[in-house]
Amino acid sequence: MKTNEQLLAILDQFTLAEKVTATEPFGNGHINDTLKVSNEHGEPRYILQRINHQIFTNVDMLQNNIHIVTTHIRTKLEQQGETDIDRKVLTFLPARDGKLYHFDGDSYWRVCLFIPRSKGYEEVNPAYSYEAGKAFGNFQAMLADLPEGTLGETIPNFHNMEFRLQQFHEAIKANPAGRLAEVKELVEEMEKRAEKMCIQEQLHREGKLRKRTNHCDTKVNNILFDEDGKVLCVIDLDTVMPGFVLSDIGDFIRTGANTGAEDDEHLENIGVNMDIFSAYTKGYMETAQRFLTPTEIRLLPYGGRLLTYMQTVRFLTDYLNGDTYYKIHYPTHNLQRTHAQYKLLQCLEEKAAEMDDFMTQWL
Repeated sequence: MKTNEQLLAILDQFTLAEKVTATEPFGNGHINDTLKVSNEHGEPRYILQRINHQIFTNVDMLQNNIHIVTTHIRTKLEQQGETDIDRKVLTFLPARDGKLYHFDGDSYWRVCLFIPRSKGYEEVNPAYSYEAGKAFGNFQAMLADLPEGTLGETIPNFHNMEFRLQQFHEAIKANPAGRLAEVKELVEEMEKRAEKMCIQEQLHREGKLRKRTNHCDTKVNNILFDEDGKVLCVIDLDTVMPGFVLSDIGDFIRTGANTGAEDDEHLENIGVNMDIFSAYTKGYMETAQRFLTPTEIRLLPYGGRLLTYMQTVRFLTDYLNGDTYYKIHYPTHNLQRTHAQYKLLQCLEEKAAEMDDFMTQWL
């Protein structure tokens, strides 16, 4: 990381409203480097981020997406008579050259306003899950009238199941790490489910499922709350892009409702917390129902199975390829992740009827 003086020189490339003197690491994000920026009185005023352009290779598209989304939400909040707008939506500042980022010859940087009197939560419980559901549902609802084609895909084919299966089949055919024989049964289980896990792409081609604006990283810690525990705004907008609504609720079910860890070595720990599922879904439907179609509502629980299946396939693909994508902490880490996600998938399949019944109250 750069020195404080170097970081202040980068900050000087942006149109800041006041002098700043100090930077310090902030948060626990795994993708970008994030720093809190304070003025000469020690008051935090801005957030400075170094964008990971190894993952987000098209920084122009990335920042343009975020600008469109935050501007659209800001307009909606103004129309609703909101007076505390700078705490209800992220505000990014332009660089002095008018761009939405600064490139220092090595890295890409961006600056947004620090939101005072805000906090995030790592814990996932029914109360926070309900608030998260409302927040992400409202986020999607405010962006539901963005015309198709407005946003680009910051990570192409991120939640495209057909594309993930294509990668899987290429790994099976090439078998570059010589591991295919040991995972034969897992491969067969994935293949058994492959066709029915491509429903969203099939329905889209038939004109029965439209692409909407998704957050694509729906976790409790991607929401800021105020002092009273009420939602302020959704953050971490790098993966906001076109997709199907099943992705956002599906990924929350996969991560939030799992009673075990994503790579749990004790598979007996893994199950489905139905209280988390019910709370998130209830909150989500309170704010999202106004734009959802009956087809989307019926398929929402399937989203949990889909995203879990997708992640199982991705971990298994990486294991077959010799661990070239995900960081591993021991040689069979991706295989353990595969087993843990597959166990969760089986648990979700067992709960499928109960989850589907829960959705009937909104149909």
